[in-house]
Amino acid sequence: MNHGNGYRRLNRTHEHRKAMFSNMANSLIEHEQIKTTLPKAKEMQRIIDKLITLGKRGDLHARRQAFAQLKQEAPVAKLFGTLGPRYAERSGGYCRVMKAGFRYGDMAPMAIIELVDRDPAAKGAADKARLAEEMTMDDDE
Repeated sequence: MNHGNGYRRLNRTHEHRKAMFSNMANSLIEHEQIKTTLPKAKEMQRIIDKLITLGKRGDLHARRQAFAQLKQEAPVAKLFGTLGPRYAERSGGYCRVMKAGFRYGDMAPMAIIELVDRDPAAKGAADKARLAEEMTMDDDE
């Protein structure tokens, strides 16, 4: 029987799985596209859809619920400031999972999970800004 098997365990403890999905959700909100294994991406899709629904609600309770899951202020601010209004007219299906072949080392099936109607400039924007800031600090010395 298949009772009580509501999610993929992914061979991890509850705490590890919760932290992993929190980190993956932060990365997906920041970059709007990430590459991971197929089972993780399929499970991540459930989590990110619920978070974007919280972002669409926009009230204080939803913001606190999102912060409890994400644990960082910047992704919560983007979730409520950018993503919530972007998907206000959409009634669901905020991200897509596309298969991306197999990983070389262990032949694990890989997938790309991305937000629908994503901003292509968001991917790597924080890293580019950080590198530019480091370059200016090196020039000052």
